[in-house]
Amino acid sequence: MWHVLIDPGHGRETPGKRSPAATAGLLDDPLCFFEYASNRELAGMVGSLLAFQGIDVHILVPEEWDVPLKERTRRVNEYCRKWGVDHTLLLSIHTNAAKSGKVWTDARGWCAFTSPGKTKADLLATEMYKLALVEFYDPNREYIHTFYLGGAQKPVRCDWSDGDEDKEACFWMLTQTNCPAVLVENFFQDNKLDVAYLKSDKGKGSCAYVMSEGILNYIAKYGTK
Repeated sequence: MWHVLIDPGHGRETPGKRSPAATAGLLDDPLCFFEYASNRELAGMVGSLLAFQGIDVHILVPEEWDVPLKERTRRVNEYCRKWGVDHTLLLSIHTNAAKSGKVWTDARGWCAFTSPGKTKADLLATEMYKLALVEFYDPNREYIHTFYLGGAQKPVRCDWSDGDEDKEACFWMLTQTNCPAVLVENFFQDNKLDVAYLKSDKGKGSCAYVMSEGILNYIAKYGTK
């Protein structure tokens, strides 16, 4: 059996992890957005989609407060010792930000991170990127209609310097965990258009689809190897 650990990033009181409208206390504003809440909602959606396909899903951080990174990775590695790393995956869900949550910015787009070097996580991230590059560019979907494709930014942010799409970073959840781990940044919480998309049913559905289907495709392709 495959086991997927879903890590919803940050907590209710984590500084800066919210839209400028939320920082200003405008709780009734349609662009009021809290990252911890979005991450947990998406974690539940992804978990339900995976569980429906027979995957054993565990929400790593059910708490609403910001569980320290060392405790998060301890939990991951404890599960890895229990199940083994060959059938365990970690998905860390986040929302990107260009600033500290006080001002709106122009930065936009979806991306995913893995640890530096070639690992199984690169293969998992690639499966998500394949879907993202269709889902967020599809003219029948909502996101592409809000994006100016003539600029330098793209709906899906890639880094091809090492031969694949994903970005690489020494994030704690990626380097201190024993199983393949991907950290997804679902658009920007300090961009008005991205926040509107993230708060829409279409946006939530597309994000959940890319993450869950990417995991399922990875398991189908590499799960027996």
